[in-house]
Amino acid sequence: MSTSPTLPTGAPASRPQRLGWSLALLALAQLIFSLDLNIVFVALPDIGSDLGFPGQTQQLVVSAYVVFAGGFLLLGGRAADLLGRRRIFVLALTIYAVSSLAGGLAESPAVIIAARAVQGIGGALLLPSTLSLINTLFEEGPKRNKALAVWGGAGASGLTVGALLGGVLTEAFGWPAVFYVNVPLAGAVALAALAVIPRDAQRTEKRRFDLPGALTATGGSTLLVFALVQGPERGWTDALVIAAFAVSVILLVAFAAVEGRSKDPLMPFRLFRNRSLSVGITVTFLYMATFGTLPYFLTVLMQNVHGYSALETGLAFLVPSVAIATGTQLGERLTTRLGTRTTLIAGFALGAVGTAVLALGFDADATYATALPGLILSGIGQGIVWTAMWIAASTGVAPNEQGIANGMASTTLNIGNAIGLAVLTAIADAGTDGKVGDALRHATADGEFVVVLLTAAGMVIGLLITMGLPRKPAAPTQTAAEDSVLTAR
Repeated sequence: MSTSPTLPTGAPASRPQRLGWSLALLALAQLIFSLDLNIVFVALPDIGSDLGFPGQTQQLVVSAYVVFAGGFLLLGGRAADLLGRRRIFVLALTIYAVSSLAGGLAESPAVIIAARAVQGIGGALLLPSTLSLINTLFEEGPKRNKALAVWGGAGASGLTVGALLGGVLTEAFGWPAVFYVNVPLAGAVALAALAVIPRDAQRTEKRRFDLPGALTATGGSTLLVFALVQGPERGWTDALVIAAFAVSVILLVAFAAVEGRSKDPLMPFRLFRNRSLSVGITVTFLYMATFGTLPYFLTVLMQNVHGYSALETGLAFLVPSVAIATGTQLGERLTTRLGTRTTLIAGFALGAVGTAVLALGFDADATYATALPGLILSGIGQGIVWTAMWIAASTGVAPNEQGIANGMASTTLNIGNAIGLAVLTAIADAGTDGKVGDALRHATADGEFVVVLLTAAGMVIGLLITMGLPRKPAAPTQTAAEDSVLTAR
């Protein structure tokens, strides 16, 4: 039985030592989440040859995770608010551990794809519950800013650890090891959370889960991400892709209609009146459509153009990952001293300049040293924006709605990455048709040079949108009914 204290909704924990341990667990959970995004990439060829995957379908191991993670984020955020943040956090990690074990034991393509889909659902529960725990355990201001910087730094570290660990584990123990590594990690964090993270407050009020809203939002989001992920693979005129787009639009329109009439909606539209949240959500979309796409194109440059091995590619990502981690800490300090608006503007400006410089390294004959200055500048800008955008998305949001607010921001983060990759890969690949050998190498580098400049332009757009942030953050707002509920507690 857990001996941890009960945390009243929205109240910070009373013992700083317990808060420190809670933050360590939440950061470790984010490390696991980030690690899992990249660790499977380098194992794909071995998975394909061992399980009989044709080359063109190996990407399903990645896309199954992305599609279900993106589709269930809103549901995960609301579940954290209604069912308890610690409960959903522990449940998410348990799902991660069990699905990872199933993935490692898989002996057929269908089983490993199903395991990755379930892993994606675990990720959709984990990200918003982790963020909402941070935003309720730590009061708005410098303490929350510092906590988000620690959490963000762990995420940046996970990107490097994933690339390196994936290569090392696959070479030393075979592809199942990239799944098995999650089992003890996720299991240990879930068990520790029961002892360290305060228990969820007992709820006395009756709250509806808004099943019609949950079904339409989850179905619409899942099909939208599926269409965006599969479009570049199957072709945008493919009947399945078109059908997925059409049904997703119908379901999302139905979701809007349901939410407009619901007394206890899954996603209250009044939240959009919070300008900090609205701008924060937009920024998360642009962040992943720009900064978030760069690792993919860097991987293609290093492996397909320059011929790096999986391990060499992982080592090459050490510098930008350290730069991003540095930026997350700098973002916290700048936000505390200068405010979210100024910090986001500075992060996007530095990112745009650094990414434009980085484009010089996207040449078939360029060396890693050519790309290094851009990798450092762009990485620091990326880290600054990462910390500040989550601060923006949580500012002025009532404690009992932090889960859905973070679910909204996480959903646009995921969709931004899917749309950004779909558009930019189409542009990058446009000049490679029919080319082989050295001609293909040069065409690939030239196409990527263009898309890296386009991401820099997207960062400038992010800078302009950030100017819509209020100079002074608004206080959290609630409806009259919510005020009475909180008072009753």
